[in-house]
Amino acid sequence: MLDFDKMNGLVPAIIQDADTAKVLMLGFMNQEAYDKTVETGKVTFFSRTKKRLWTKGEESGCFLNVVSMKEDCDKDTLLIQVHPVGPVCHTGTDTCWGEKNEASVWFLKLLQDFIEQRHKEMPEGSYTTSLFESGVNKMAQKVGEEAVETVIEACNGTDERLLYEGADLLYHLIVLLTSKGYRIEDLIHELEERHSANWKKH
Repeated sequence: MLDFDKMNGLVPAIIQDADTAKVLMLGFMNQEAYDKTVETGKVTFFSRTKKRLWTKGEESGCFLNVVSMKEDCDKDTLLIQVHPVGPVCHTGTDTCWGEKNEASVWFLKLLQDFIEQRHKEMPEGSYTTSLFESGVNKMAQKVGEEAVETVIEACNGTDERLLYEGADLLYHLIVLLTSKGYRIEDLIHELEERHSANWKKH
């Protein structure tokens, strides 16, 4: 249960984009605002200036559609992941800090999650399913082919095609990692270790 008593009936609610992980804004909720958010699936705050409940987007149409709600360890703060409709800030910017709400390396985690779901469900007609069904050798061969195509575009192609083939290479590498029980985060961890001053090549 959330502890609304620490701040005289309110808890801060951190709003984060579920896809980009960008922090979009901070608001406050009382019990009634929290209950309405759960009921409607749209973030509702208690406005300290208007002294009433305020559903974000009720005037602008820029709603915050709830994906998940999590309490912190002290049960006095909320982290709400959302899919925003339009800009979040009243000034017209994507976030209340004037930042662009754009996809980042965070998207690779979402892509990995999607590929893992494909691996679990193996839906018919899916290209990713066909890769898993082809076996590790074929998947590894496909990574090699995409790597060669990336090199060709880097040496003799266009920047547009370089990015296209590079994206293909990354996608097929994640598929191969998934088939071996690993994630893109495992590669990130390896790179972090290499970035350490104490790292030595194996």
